[in-house]
Amino acid sequence: MSEIPAELKYTKSHEWVEDEGDGTVKVGITDHAQDLLGDMVFVELPEVGSAVGIGQECAVVESVKAASDVYSPVAGEVVEVNELLVDNPDLVNKDPYGEGWIMRIQLDGGEGGNLIDAEDYGVFITEEDE
Repeated sequence: MSEIPAELKYTKSHEWVEDEGDGTVKVGITDHAQDLLGDMVFVELPEVGSAVGIGQECAVVESVKAASDVYSPVAGEVVEVNELLVDNPDLVNKDPYGEGWIMRIQLDGGEGGNLIDAEDYGVFITEEDE
């Protein structure tokens, strides 16, 4: 069973969102997503300063199995990217909710309307895997 921290919000495209409490959110891909993709070999990070919209492709994670787009779960401006992933893309596998985060976004208004809580995300991935 995939790890699904209760304090985070999720998307049905398998991104997680952590509210930083200062108008920014930290974003990454879920444990479930990294498990499906397998060993990460490359992460294409977004440009700091770029504007992102809800559901917009903003990064790419590439594993030994496949490349997958990462979609912004919120609207705003990318204010930081996780430079550690350039040389250590496997941090996404080892610690998807910690050191494997992908970007921080300054919110443009509120959080995205398509975010779901941990319980609903757990139900979603269980149904998706059936």
